[in-house]
Formats: sequence, C-alpha cells, structure tokens
Amino acid sequence: MLIFGLRTVAHRLGVLTLPCRNCGNTAAQVLSRRVTKFSLFFIPLFPVRTRYDMQCTFCGASYAVSKEEANRLAVR
Repeated sequence: MLIFGLRTVAHRLGVLTLPCRNCGNTAAQVLSRRVTKFSLFFIPLFPVRTRYDMQCTFCGASYAVSKEEANRLAVR
C-alpha cells in the first residue's frame, strides 16, 4: 500500500505598501510564495510547483506575480 499526495505550504516573503491592482487603493500587500510538494508516506520529497502571490489587505483580492517581480519586491 502506497500513500502519496500533494501538499501546499505558503511562505510569507514580506508586507509592502503599494497600490492594489484590483481596487486601486494604496494599502498593505502581502507577498507570499506557495510551494506544492509531492509527498510519499507524509514526507515531502520534491517541489512540483511554485507560485508567487500578492494579496491586498484592503479589498482581499489576490493576484499572481512573476518570480522576477517577487524577487524585486522582496528586496525592497
């Protein structure tokens, strides 16, 4: 019997004050990296997918950002 699956973990990279792409208000934007890993017997083995997201704290909208943009914003 094999037990396998996928698990996603979110890592907060920072909080920035920027205008929101959705509502246009200048508010705190949470930058996060979401890594999905393949797991075997509940042990995460290797990453399958990595996504970078920003979420507005004013309106709650979440949108994807590229890896390059996330790296540029995280350095700020």
